[in-house]
Amino acid sequence: MHRILVIDDDRELCELLSDYLKPEGFDVETVFDAVEGIERALSGEHALVVLDVMLPGMSGFEVLRRIRDRSRIPVLMLTARGDDVDRIVGLEMGADDYLPKPFNPRELVARIRAIQRRAEPEAGEQTKLEAPSRLVAGDVALDTTTRTIKRSGEIIELTAIEFNLLEELLKMAGQVVTRGDLSKKVLGRPLSPYDRSLDVHVSSLRRKLGHEVDGVERIKTVRSVGYLYACSPETG
Repeated sequence: MHRILVIDDDRELCELLSDYLKPEGFDVETVFDAVEGIERALSGEHALVVLDVMLPGMSGFEVLRRIRDRSRIPVLMLTARGDDVDRIVGLEMGADDYLPKPFNPRELVARIRAIQRRAEPEAGEQTKLEAPSRLVAGDVALDTTTRTIKRSGEIIELTAIEFNLLEELLKMAGQVVTRGDLSKKVLGRPLSPYDRSLDVHVSSLRRKLGHEVDGVERIKTVRSVGYLYACSPETG
């Protein structure tokens, strides 16, 4: 079973989530306190964290920051409906996805499974003969076997979703990749009109990798279409 940690002070919601997630094959642990939540999230006993933004005493953002300082465990944040700022800030701080409250439990399960697929590629996926184990473009090298990124020889820490986004861009380096394709392959869902998740993750990649390489914009935005990784590709 996949063990999920839920950090939320809403005890009724936690009980409902446990009742819904357990029949779906998840083992759920619920924590109502931010400090204890951080401790449990860093225990290495869970596959994913569901974290509420609104926690007493310490915000969900601070909890996320402390988790990200020491762990890359996937984190899905629960935000207030319509609060775009919370969603964007959470993604910028390293959350893998978000879900606005109130939500359909089936949507939560779908988001969790999508995050798990991104974080844990199927065994056969890495052994396909046509898929190179190493992608290189300009000063960046991506190794799909070890899931590591190096820029000019220096390891760059990325979240699982950032890694998969960069992988898709590097596969098509020098060509435009549509936002719709990226949303399906990286986020695991169709692109919706007001979802800015993809844009935030691209912005985070730019910040971590550097906006330019050899005087050229690294990841170009093609208005109303998608993104283009501008460096010349090579595979190995």
